[in-house]
Amino acid sequence: MHPSQLLETLPCLASLLVAISYLGLCRINPFARCRVCRGSGRARRQFGRVSRACRRCDGTGLRVRAGTRAINRAARLYRDGTN
Repeated sequence: MHPSQLLETLPCLASLLVAISYLGLCRINPFARCRVCRGSGRARRQFGRVSRACRRCDGTGLRVRAGTRAINRAARLYRDGTN
């Protein structure tokens, strides 16, 4: 293999490694902290100090990662296609 071809394929392999490691992380830990309430489950109102349950995470403080959604969608398509 010519050195220039190796340099051309290196970014592709690196991005593939990053994608696979992210999907592995999503399988191990499918939830992340909510960005709106920062994982507390309570969001402050625009005016005043009164807080309410976060609308984004329904007060749980957790959100489903995008990679987990992709894994679940692929599993659902496979399951529906084989039945």
